[in-house]
Formats: sequence, C-alpha cells, structure tokens
Amino acid sequence: MSLNAIFLAPGQGAQSVGMCKSWYAASPAARAIFEEANHIAHFEGGHTLSQLCFEGPAERLNQTDVSQPALLVCGIACHAALVERHGEIEISGTLGLSLGEYTALALAGAFSWQDALRLVLIRGRLMQQAAVASKGGMVALIGADEEKANAVCLAAALDGVLVPANFNAPGQIVLSGDAETCERACVEASKLGLRASKLTVAGAFHSPLMAPAAQGMARALEDVEIQPLNCQVWSNVTGKPHAMNDATSVRKLLVDKLVMPVRWDACCADMIAWRTSKELDGICKVYELAPGTVLRGLMRRIHKATEVTTHDSIAETQNAKS
Repeated sequence: MSLNAIFLAPGQGAQSVGMCKSWYAASPAARAIFEEANHIAHFEGGHTLSQLCFEGPAERLNQTDVSQPALLVCGIACHAALVERHGEIEISGTLGLSLGEYTALALAGAFSWQDALRLVLIRGRLMQQAAVASKGGMVALIGADEEKANAVCLAAALDGVLVPANFNAPGQIVLSGDAETCERACVEASKLGLRASKLTVAGAFHSPLMAPAAQGMARALEDVEIQPLNCQVWSNVTGKPHAMNDATSVRKLLVDKLVMPVRWDACCADMIAWRTSKELDGICKVYELAPGTVLRGLMRRIHKATEVTTHDSIAETQNAKS
C-alpha cells in the first residue's frame, strides 16, 4: 500500500541506547544507511555511529556531538525502511523539531542525507563547544504561556542571559540561559504559580550563548548546495513553511535557529491548518520517524484530533498495520 505522508522528525532528547536497532536488523535499506553513515562519522575512541546508537554508553550518546548525528541517521534509516516496505512514498510535508529540521530538509531534497549528516556533525561539535564555554542550562516551565515565560525571564535575567528557547506545546515552554539565571528562574516561576525544573542538558541551546556555534554553522552551510524543496518544510524559527526555492533564506533560518526559540507548537498548528485547507486530512497521514514517541505526545497537547503514527521500532509498524 502506497503512503501519502507528512513526516515528523525528532530532535535532541529523543535518543536512547538501542534506538533503531530493530530497523537495522529487519531492513537492508536501513542497514545500508547506517553502514554508509559509519564511514562518514568518526568519533573519539573508534566507536562507530551504529555502535553508539545500539550499545551506548548512554553518557556518550547523550553528548551533543554524538546525539545529533545519531538522531538524523535514525530518522533517515527509518524512512528508507518504510520506502522499502511500502514502495515510493509521496511526501506532502516534513517537520523536524530543532535538530530534526535537518532530517526534514533532507527528506524534502534540500540536500542529500550525507550532506545533512556532515552538517550535523559540525553543528553538534560547535554546539558542544559553545555549551562548555558558556556553562549554561535550560529550565522547563509547566503551565506557562509566552507572556508568563517572558515575565520569568525578565525577573530572573538581571545582568545575565535568560530567554524562551522552546515553545513545545501549550503549557510547555523551555527557557535557556546561563547557570545563575536558570537557578533564579525556578524561584521566579514559583512566584507566578508555575512549576519549573532544570533540565539535564549540555548547555543553553537556542539562546544568545550559542552565537559562536551560529557563526560556525553559517560558514559550514555556505559550503553546501541547497536545492529547491520538493514539499512543504516548516521552519522552527517562523512556524511557517520555508520558501520552496530560496537557498539564502534556508541557510539564514538554519543559522538563526541556534540563537532563537524553536516554535514547534506554531509549526504543528500551521501544518494542521495547511493540511485541512488542502483537504488532505483523510488522505495524507502524519508519521513520526524513529526514534521515540516524543512528537506524538506533543501533538496530543497541540491538536488532539491529529493522529500521529510512530515508527520508533519495527514492532510498532507491524502493530499499526494489524
């Protein structure tokens, strides 16, 4: 059975040891993606990307310079396995959360997945370096809207850096900044009746503290040719689709997103409205690529009526067909 699909690609935080192992075992197409990726990606200690995905250790897999390329390859391998099983898939649109936007753009033909992997290897390394240099962190706010999130930032920032970094879903916003402002954010949030918790992350992603990484990515993106998109791809920065034939704009938005908030809720809301306007609701289904089920969970908060089929493993795919 052929598929007409909108694909969701997960971002950093969705990784776990063993991810995509079942796809690797069951699908020659997925296995070929991993084997080629092993030749492109090289890590300290001689570990291959597939070894880190399947065996860990978790401490290394969770580091930004490994998790980002690992997540991209898992998404691409999962898609390759689905094509192998269903035949050619008509992709109407793609959305990627943060790092996942590179997966989304690769599926839309902006660049090859191999070039996407090379870019993400650079991105992960630059972000890891910026994180170590800035010693920042992130704080999750539960129950906040954008106005309350901005109020927490204003009260806690003082002479430091604290900004909204992720608008994941209604009532779920993440702040990003230096260590001291993150500590103060938890106190200020409680004064507004909000729950706040510090996240276990390497640094202050999607904040001005990532400026050195953004400068490096601007140079890296100039070396990669960006082709016209063959389907809708939503930008995390604007919450709207990328221009279909504007390489300069795509490059700029990929750089901007390192220091600006990810508006995932806006991306999903715009995708849902677009899908309805094109009368694709019953035709074009929404699929979450491996690994994890994070994006299905967020969609339930954003628009409960939009069903997301996850492909975290081969078993889930088989269950979805039964």
